[in-house]
Amino acid sequence: MASPSNSSTAPVSEFLLICFPNFQSWQHWLSLPLSLLFLLAMGANTTLLITIQLEASLHQPLYYLLRLLSLLDIVLCLTVIPKVLAIFWFDLRSISFPACFLQMFIMNSFLPMESCTFMVMAYDRYVAICHPLRYPSIITNQFVAKASVFIVVQNALLTAPIPILTSLLHYCGKNVIENCICANLSVSRLSCDNFTLNRIYQFVADWTLLGSDFFLIFLSYTFILRAVLRFKAEGAAAKALSTRGSHFILILFFSTILLVVVLTNVARKKVLMDILILLNVLHHLIPPALNPIVYGVQTKEIKQGIQKLLQRGR
Repeated sequence: MASPSNSSTAPVSEFLLICFPNFQSWQHWLSLPLSLLFLLAMGANTTLLITIQLEASLHQPLYYLLRLLSLLDIVLCLTVIPKVLAIFWFDLRSISFPACFLQMFIMNSFLPMESCTFMVMAYDRYVAICHPLRYPSIITNQFVAKASVFIVVQNALLTAPIPILTSLLHYCGKNVIENCICANLSVSRLSCDNFTLNRIYQFVADWTLLGSDFFLIFLSYTFILRAVLRFKAEGAAAKALSTRGSHFILILFFSTILLVVVLTNVARKKVLMDILILLNVLHHLIPPALNPIVYGVQTKEIKQGIQKLLQRGR
């Protein structure tokens, strides 16, 4: 879709989001699986939040961390997916400057918050398996409260300069974003200014935050694996590996998609733009849909809490 503002040098007041510029004819078909995944993510995370809130036996540190993860997932989904579906269904492509930069801030800060939450949860499992006798004194409600504040404040402060730097750029002509979302690089490329500082800061911040989290997660699960393999009780090692393994695979999936998105942004000229856009959208949808299922379904206490919740509803 062409826009008169593309050839103009006048300051622009809004952006236009163009999803899949080369394959716009099949956007309606893509909206169906995206809608189902969105409903699954919202329903599963909401159910998990209500279950943890109402079931007294789940008022424990690990489940408070799960609640934080669900809150982050819900905010991420609501920030990205409704706008994407509005573009697909109603052709509502315009987005104001404040809404665009707010979406950019939430995406850039909440994804590292999720990664940091995974890291704290991995530490929780490390203490539970490698130091079970010390677990009640180390992983306390006070520890979770401090960790939650740290997760939110650190990532919000370190990622806030990304949308701020982008908003300070001068946009004098182009306003068509070739993306479904207000990704930093997609927006900053439209400016008339040099955005090298913006690009470098995002690269350093993302790799510092996400890289350190993933390293600590990998280290924690390495110690967990070593401890589990020492279990002498019959079937104990297999049971522990099946539970922890699914958690680690989910974390690895989260990190792998993010790594693919980062690498394709760097090599965008060698990768079809529509694939990059699809990866950006799916990264804000698939992990939120899978997190409550993997952590909830494989946790006996949560399954029992959901069953009680359903019985109350009946």
